[in-house]
Amino acid sequence: MKVFTVKDQEEGAQLAFNLLKEKLAAGAKTLGLATGSTPLAFYQKIVASDLDFSEIRSINLDEYVGLAADDPQSYHFFMNEVLFKFKPFKDSFLPDGSAADSDAEIRRYNQLLKQYPIDFQILGLGSNGHIGFNEPGTSFDSQTHLVDLTDETIQANARFFDKPSDVPKQALSMGIASIMAAETIVLMAYGRQKAEAAAQMIKGPVSEMLPASVLQKHSDTVVILDEEAASLL
Repeated sequence: MKVFTVKDQEEGAQLAFNLLKEKLAAGAKTLGLATGSTPLAFYQKIVASDLDFSEIRSINLDEYVGLAADDPQSYHFFMNEVLFKFKPFKDSFLPDGSAADSDAEIRRYNQLLKQYPIDFQILGLGSNGHIGFNEPGTSFDSQTHLVDLTDETIQANARFFDKPSDVPKQALSMGIASIMAAETIVLMAYGRQKAEAAAQMIKGPVSEMLPASVLQKHSDTVVILDEEAASLL
């Protein structure tokens, strides 16, 4: 695990973007993408660049259950608004949160991950140490699965909704084994509220009670923290 401390999110986004360019130049064909505020500046770097993604595939980490792709709060909608409508990919895969049969959707997504192994995976870090929507206690052997979101995660995401009761209570998420299968992982975390989880992820024991700690076992993980997120290291 390589850890970099940067001044702010802008500097972190530039570092992640430089790593992406190196990986693409080395032949990467499939990117694993995340949503939320953490990777936003990174996506803005991509949009402003002259990089061509017409032969690149993307596979997203997760999606809320119960939201259609055109729902403004869905991760489908978010990805289209911040990236895909500006930089079309050859294929862009996301879980279908509105699927009538969650088990069938999980099987479909696991097959996609087997068919298109991820070369470069972007991650954020939850304040409770989650990656994707893999909450504390999730098995390190998990693949794509249905997640009951914790109250902490629901509260953290409530700022994106009109009221907390509107936040979905479940999500479909790549599992931890799915994430660990990526060739290169780049995790970004910003802000004092991520400091405790970041310190435990890097220095603490590897434990399913802090899902991100499993990244200590990955052969090529880069962690990018701003000064506040790195304050307990």
